[in-house]
Amino acid sequence: MIDYSAPGPLTSLRADQVRLTERLPLDALGICKAVQSLVIQPYDAPAAGIPEERLAERNLRSAAALVDALIAVDPSSLEHPRTAERRVVGSCRHFATLATALLRLRGIPARARCGFGTYFVPGKNVDHWIVEYRSAESDRWVRVDVEHLDRDWPATLDDLQPGEFLTGGEAWQWYRTGAVSGDLFGVLGFDHAWGAGEIRANAIRDLAALNKLEFLPWDEWSRMEESFENKAVPEFDSLIDEIATTDNPEALYRTPALTAPAHLIN
Repeated sequence: MIDYSAPGPLTSLRADQVRLTERLPLDALGICKAVQSLVIQPYDAPAAGIPEERLAERNLRSAAALVDALIAVDPSSLEHPRTAERRVVGSCRHFATLATALLRLRGIPARARCGFGTYFVPGKNVDHWIVEYRSAESDRWVRVDVEHLDRDWPATLDDLQPGEFLTGGEAWQWYRTGAVSGDLFGVLGFDHAWGAGEIRANAIRDLAALNKLEFLPWDEWSRMEESFENKAVPEFDSLIDEIATTDNPEALYRTPALTAPAHLIN
């Protein structure tokens, strides 16, 4: 069994960083709300006055590196909301990964999930990351869109309901029924990044995240590249079928065709 209450390679914080978290809320949703004011999307950064050289922060993988970037700009402890120009630059994955790290630090079982939000554009499924934590009260996994908690969207962003967010595996299962086109899954703002290849890639990234390895949305390994080029072969699709239905993500991730190269963990 994977212990989601303990940090992984990319969600561990150093002792000096832990001191910055001591006054954060104790509850899961409170932690998620705090994280929302710590990260800013790259496309929002220029308007906030963030210099171009800081846009490289979006390539930081570990929660420790994200905290270092935060305190380099503002040394305040993490319960203090940052104004836009004092936030770390990152994608939805960074919101989810930092929240996962802080939830695990509190001993709350949590995991980042990679997949697609169905509430951004009607009829389309947009590449997205969220966090889910295990609720002791209701004995279930609760899915939270950390990045958009303050938005007024037709979705329960603090407790996403079935169909509002699809993991890569859930999206793949839907696609395999033939009831939905792969062209309806992709990355908003990038016309080339739509299709079944995006579903396959997010299924693999989500499998890695279930193994406590929260890679960047643009990290590629396995047969992702040829899949993006519509060169996927039946045996690869069968492997994605396994990802979508596995109850043993740890063993499946060790499959050579799915294991990420070591250089991605840094």
